[in-house]
Amino acid sequence: MRLRYGFFPGCTLESAAREVMIATQKVAGALGIELVELEGWSCCGASHIQDVDEELALALNARNIALGEALGAPILTLCNTCTLMLRSAKQRIDEDEAARARVNEALRAADLQYRGTSDITHFLWVLVRDYGLENLRKQVKRPLTGLKVACFYGCHILRPPQVMGFENPWNPRSMEMVVEALGAENVPYGERLSCCGFHAVFPAEREVLRKTGVSCRSAREAGADVIVTPCPLCHMQLDMYQPDAQQQFAESIRIPILHLPQLVGLALGFSPEELGIRRHVVDAIPVLEAKLARA
Repeated sequence: MRLRYGFFPGCTLESAAREVMIATQKVAGALGIELVELEGWSCCGASHIQDVDEELALALNARNIALGEALGAPILTLCNTCTLMLRSAKQRIDEDEAARARVNEALRAADLQYRGTSDITHFLWVLVRDYGLENLRKQVKRPLTGLKVACFYGCHILRPPQVMGFENPWNPRSMEMVVEALGAENVPYGERLSCCGFHAVFPAEREVLRKTGVSCRSAREAGADVIVTPCPLCHMQLDMYQPDAQQQFAESIRIPILHLPQLVGLALGFSPEELGIRRHVVDAIPVLEAKLARA
């Protein structure tokens, strides 16, 4: 099996969430998935730019897509919001001939053209649909037996369904299926489909921190050892802001947060250190070492 993608890392993988870049590259290499970083990619706009300048948002993401088209490959992202922004732009341009003409007029200055030939996908979807869960199961070197995992999807990988469309947004199963393939145990809890609040943390900090705390507390009380998310922005909100959120709760809400590629990497035999897990604010090493030692 040969899988090749134009890789759109997005801004956070270059900075605050560098650990997920490290983990993804190791996992992709181990699985034989070729990731070709789009040369000269730019920020997707982080779900805000269209509120300021819709045409700029469209042209910006059309340019990113055109870079992938030049490779003749689908475009893979790690961030839920990047996936949403790129797919939203693609849908709009594919359905609106006038928008397509305006976009290509703008792209002419960069010697690029949007053709609509590259799909936009997410690392989670690639594992499930392209690589396949049975193939993933065969690559597991260290089954995560006994590790209790709470899946946290985040909004933008599920909604709006007419743009994302991978699975039922009200009852998704992709993350749980990956967790099962890795040998870990899924833990049902009330907040798995909640918003992390990342995009509202500055205008509504107190409310968002409360929401962060409720999500962490819910998973902890359900018996999870860790929360796993497919989105670096959700990870930042649940991990980096967790100490601030704790101030609104008398009881402990503490629970480590992992990126999805890190969970996969652990099952493939990489150590927590190799996957950048020491970079996290909430220390996941003790629980992972304890659980993996017994596996």
